[in-house]
Amino acid sequence: MGISSNVKCRIINLIKNKTMKNTHGLAFILVIIGGLNWLLVGLFNWDIGMIFGGQGAAISKIIYVLVGLSAIYLLATHKRDCKHCETKMPGNMPPPPPESTNPSSIN
Repeated sequence: MGISSNVKCRIINLIKNKTMKNTHGLAFILVIIGGLNWLLVGLFNWDIGMIFGGQGAAISKIIYVLVGLSAIYLLATHKRDCKHCETKMPGNMPPPPPESTNPSSIN
């Protein structure tokens, strides 16, 4: 007995959704780290990369690249993921309020 195609689709969608959620979460954390790093640079002239041997260290460069790629990822997927930026489709809009009927205006 094989697995039905409906079950296969559900399993694939579950894995896909979990992967996208994890990717979004990781990208968000890295962008926050990057933002806090810029705050530290601006206020105290201190870079988080100093912990790892300065800006020239390989690990620092990897972290900087990951933060930048995370920013690009969030920029590209923001519209799809952001609950505040969802566009209202005409079919999803609530119906307009009923027009008030004034008995004196009915002929």
